[in-house]
Amino acid sequence: MKTLFWSAILLQLFKTCWSQFPRPCANSEGLRTKECCPVWSGDGSPCGALSGRGFCADVLVSDEPNGPQYPHSGIDDRERWPLAFFNRTCRCAGNYGGFNCGECKFGYWGSNCAEYRESVRRNIMTMSTTEQQKFISYLNLAKNTINPDYVISTGTRAEMGENGESPMFSDINTYDLFVWIHYYVSRDTFLGGPGNVWRDIDFAHESAAFLPWHRVYLLHWEHEIRKITGDFNFTIPYWDWRDAQSCEVCTDNLMGGRNALNPNLISPASVFSSWKVICTQPEEYNNQEALCNATAEGPLLRNPGNHDPNRVPRIPSTADVEFTINLPEYETGPMDRFANNSFRNVLEGFASPETGMAVQGQSTMHNALHVFMNGSMSSVQGSANDPIFLLHHAFIDSIFERWLRTHQPPRSIYPRANAPIGHNDGYYMVPFLPLYRNGDYLLSNKVLGYEYAYLLDPGQRFVQEFLTPYLEQAMQIWQWLLGAGILGAFIAALLAAVIVFARRKWRRNQKRKRAPSFGERQPLLQSSSEEGSSSYQTTL
Repeated sequence: MKTLFWSAILLQLFKTCWSQFPRPCANSEGLRTKECCPVWSGDGSPCGALSGRGFCADVLVSDEPNGPQYPHSGIDDRERWPLAFFNRTCRCAGNYGGFNCGECKFGYWGSNCAEYRESVRRNIMTMSTTEQQKFISYLNLAKNTINPDYVISTGTRAEMGENGESPMFSDINTYDLFVWIHYYVSRDTFLGGPGNVWRDIDFAHESAAFLPWHRVYLLHWEHEIRKITGDFNFTIPYWDWRDAQSCEVCTDNLMGGRNALNPNLISPASVFSSWKVICTQPEEYNNQEALCNATAEGPLLRNPGNHDPNRVPRIPSTADVEFTINLPEYETGPMDRFANNSFRNVLEGFASPETGMAVQGQSTMHNALHVFMNGSMSSVQGSANDPIFLLHHAFIDSIFERWLRTHQPPRSIYPRANAPIGHNDGYYMVPFLPLYRNGDYLLSNKVLGYEYAYLLDPGQRFVQEFLTPYLEQAMQIWQWLLGAGILGAFIAALLAAVIVFARRKWRRNQKRKRAPSFGERQPLLQSSSEEGSSSYQTTL
C-alpha cells in the first residue's frame, strides 16, 4: 500500500513534460504571444511562481559566432532556438525543472525536489530474462501510447501564419516522439523550391554537441518511459558491443532476430516485427518542402552484418575504445567531421580509433554500429526507429563518461564560439523545452542522477550485474520456490517415516530370528551325543 501511495505521488509530480512543444503552448495564443509559461497545477500559477518554483522570463540566446559550415541566416526555425516559436519561457529555481517548473531536475525527486537519487543503467546481456522482457514490453507500450503532454510540429513557423492563426501540431505516441525529435534536430534546411536544401547542417551531430545532446535526449526518453509505466526505477540498459563478432542483441528474446524469409525484416516471433517506422524518407520531404508528419512508412528494417565491409570492416574493439578515451582533446581544429585527434570526432566515428586522424569513406566507433545494422538505424534522421539505438547510445554515453572521469576537463574546454551552428557552449539544444545549454552538460552523469553498472566498484558491480538479476528472478518465482520447499519438506518427512518404520520392522525381525536359533542348539547337541560325541554333552 505504501509503494502504491508513493507511486501515485511521483506520477502526479511527473505529470508535466520536458521537451519539444508542450500542449499548453501549441496553439494560436502561444504562437501569437510567443510565450510558453504554462500554469503549474500545484498552485495554479504560471511556472509555479506562487510556490517559488520558477517564473516566466525572457529567453536570452547566445550571440557568439557560428562556424562557416552554415552560411545562411533567418531561414531555419532552429536558428537561435527557440526564438522562432517562443521568446518567453519558464525559468526554474533550485532543483525544480520541467516546462512549467512542476518537475525536478535530473537526479532529484520528491515534492520539493530535495532528494538526490542515483539510478543504475545495466548491461542488457546480464539482466534477468524477466527484466529483459519488461524492458521490451515498456518500449512496446510507448509505441502504442499517445503522449499526453507533447505534440510535434507538422509545419514550419512561417506556414502557421504571422500571428499563429494556422497552428500545425499533431499528436504522436511516446516512442515516435523521440524518433521525430531525432529527425527534426538533424533534418536539412529548406532554401525554397522543391529539393532545394542545405545539407551541411545538424544540431546534434558532427560537432561538439553530439555527446551532451544525446545525453539529455536519453534522460528525457528514460523519464517518459517512467511516466507512462509508473516504474520510477526504470533505466535504459546498454549493450557493450566491444569485440562482438555479430549482433548479440538481435535475438527474438531481445531486440528481434532475422526473418527467415526476408533477411531485411525482423523475425515474426519478435514484437518489433509489427512496428512501423516514421521519418525515413528525407528526400521526399525535401522535394515537398515539408516536415515529417509522423505517418507510418513501412516495417522496421535491419540486416546486421550485410553492409559494405569496406566502410565498416568490424565492430569496434576494446583497443579502439581505450585509444579513444586516452585522447586528451575534446574538440580540435574546425570542430566538425574533419577534426583530427578530437575525442568527440573519433568517438562519433568520423576519425580513426587507431591514429586519431579523420578518415573519409569509412565509419568507425559510434557510426560503425549504425552502418553495421544495415537498415532503419543506418540513416541519421530515422535511426531512432530501431530500439537498438537506445542500447547503442547508452553505451556511447558511458564511454563519454569514462573520458570525463579520466581527464576531468574544465568547462572552458567546450567551444564557446565558431563551432558549427547549434554546437557552441551557449546554444540551447534543439528542440528541447525547457531549455538546456550544450556546455552545461559537459559534466559527470553522477550529477545527473545515474551510473553505469560496469563503472561501479567491484562490490557494487557484483550486486548490480549478478546478485540483483538473481534476486529479481527469485522474486518472480517465489511462489513456486515456496511450493517446492513445502513439497520437498513433505517428501523428506515421508521418506524419514518410511525409513523409521522399515528399521523398526527390521529390528523386530532380528529379535525373532535370534530366539529360534538359540533353542535349536540342544537338539544338535543331542544329535551329536547320539553319534558318540559325548565331549559337548559332558562340557554342558
